[in-house]
Amino acid sequence: MKHCVIIAALALSLGLAAAALAADSAAEGKDLYTAKCQSCHGADGSKSLMSKPVKGLKADAVVKAMNGYKAKTYGGAKKATMENLSARLSDAEIKALAAYIGTL
Repeated sequence: MKHCVIIAALALSLGLAAAALAADSAAEGKDLYTAKCQSCHGADGSKSLMSKPVKGLKADAVVKAMNGYKAKTYGGAKKATMENLSARLSDAEIKALAAYIGTL
């Protein structure tokens, strides 16, 4: 019984730590989004005048797209801006951006 309580406490601690890391990642992603993405995609990600909206995209889809832009294997006719932007982002920054965009 005592082992079950210890295991449950560890699991809860790990879950809380993971949630805190995800929140930190999304907060960092929000700052990155505001600085690097908002002017084209809009504050809520729905702007589509000069670019595609990102609102409603899942985080894994954003990571896949950003990594594709970075590798120059993804995107349409207007992809140069995204290729240049993604080339200057670390993998951790891309994940943070994706975590935030996934909340839009």
